[in-house]
Amino acid sequence: MTEDNEKDGRVRVSVKGVQYVDAYIVDSEYQRKVDLLNGSLQEIGMGRHQWDLFVVTGFGWFADNLWPVVTGLILPQVVQEFQSQGAFLQLSQNIGLLLGAVFWGVGSDVWGRRVSFNITLLIAGVFATAAGGSPNFITISSLAAVWSIGVGGNLPVDSAIFLEFIPASHQYLLTVLSMWWAFGQLLVSLVAWALIGNFSCEVGVVQCRREDNQGWHYFLFAMGGLMILMWAIRFFLFRLYESPKYLMGRGRDEEAINVLRLIAERNGKPDACRLTLEDLHGAQKEEHQKMDTSARGAIRRTLSRLSADQNSKYLGVALFGLSFPLYSAFITFFFSTRGVDFGDGSTSLTYRNQVILSVIGVPGSLIAGYLVELPSLGRRGTLSISTLLTGAFILASTTARSSNALLGWNCAYSFTSNVMYGVLYALTPELFPTKNRGTGNALAAAANRTCGIMAPVIALYADLRTSVPIYIAGALFLVAGFVALLLPFDSRGKAAL
Repeated sequence: MTEDNEKDGRVRVSVKGVQYVDAYIVDSEYQRKVDLLNGSLQEIGMGRHQWDLFVVTGFGWFADNLWPVVTGLILPQVVQEFQSQGAFLQLSQNIGLLLGAVFWGVGSDVWGRRVSFNITLLIAGVFATAAGGSPNFITISSLAAVWSIGVGGNLPVDSAIFLEFIPASHQYLLTVLSMWWAFGQLLVSLVAWALIGNFSCEVGVVQCRREDNQGWHYFLFAMGGLMILMWAIRFFLFRLYESPKYLMGRGRDEEAINVLRLIAERNGKPDACRLTLEDLHGAQKEEHQKMDTSARGAIRRTLSRLSADQNSKYLGVALFGLSFPLYSAFITFFFSTRGVDFGDGSTSLTYRNQVILSVIGVPGSLIAGYLVELPSLGRRGTLSISTLLTGAFILASTTARSSNALLGWNCAYSFTSNVMYGVLYALTPELFPTKNRGTGNALAAAANRTCGIMAPVIALYADLRTSVPIYIAGALFLVAGFVALLLPFDSRGKAAL
């Protein structure tokens, strides 16, 4: 094992040729222990436990995309039934997403990953189901904020969990996990087509009675019930062990070793875990200042390391947070009103187009997993190119003079945006060490959600029947694409700390 102390304060540890993501780590003892844990995970290999985890953490990606899309899909019918400004529903949702991301993300560094993992989907399911019976706009907006508190915690926590259990050789699967993000959009679009498309008032109807507009109510009952089912699978059918890297970061070395042994047994390789408590203790240096393993220490370390390097990352994530909600949340409304302009704006056709967009997005997530491992692109190059193309396709969609042309441009957008988000949601947790990954993810998500709150505010002052929100979203994606090039790190081929 070799240890290099660089001028900029980074400490890098290399063992057997393994490279680690550069990060500002003041405690080399922590890095030596992470090296031992990563080596043990590599020996255990990718087995049943990790593949099960791929599914149950995938539910988090599924929910993260499903619920913002749900709100966008019900928006035309909610506005029509309650005669209200739909942007306030989006605003309520994004406030909830912000609170959830910060609370559950920071909380996962305080009380561990398991608590957050086991409760977020339940909150989303219970309150979304209740929202299906909303009698007025205030009720649906309030419940959307509460269900979003549960939804907002999924990605900051689930990405940390998956990354901390997989061997470095399979770290690219964190990008592939975004296929669940695409599946969430596909499923919700299919259900909306069936329910909202057939049990809703047609566009243009002034007096839309609830009995003629039950589609979105049924839709929320169905989606809320699905979340409860996913929570039950997580809670009753899968046992999540606490992250061994989290346990080690909190000074609970013996528990970390026990978890590694349980993983090896579940993978059918009980002898694969050869790491001992003595090995971890041997990585300590008596003369080295002992790391603060408290929850407060984890949060303080993250906040103290905010630098110009990381600011570019937060700026990029923030721009994604503003541009994506501004476009996706109102795309169904845009499809509907533009369809009327083109003479083919039926409710069923609008949701059929949404299904097509969702199908196109699925292969984008899989291709992203391949592109991020290419030496010529890596995470940074793939993120930048896909983001620039996403912005370009959004702007090009404003030139459409028929519904088919509009659909074509949006299909291109759907594909590249799924590549983009697959990389973004993998790159962010890779750049933080385990001991403050939850808080780091929470800060990145907070930048995203804070700007997401601005999207409906912009929509309140921009005419949604025009292309103005589309122009703004496209321009922001282009800026974010160039900001991605400023990211100081590329984690391709490097093990997460």
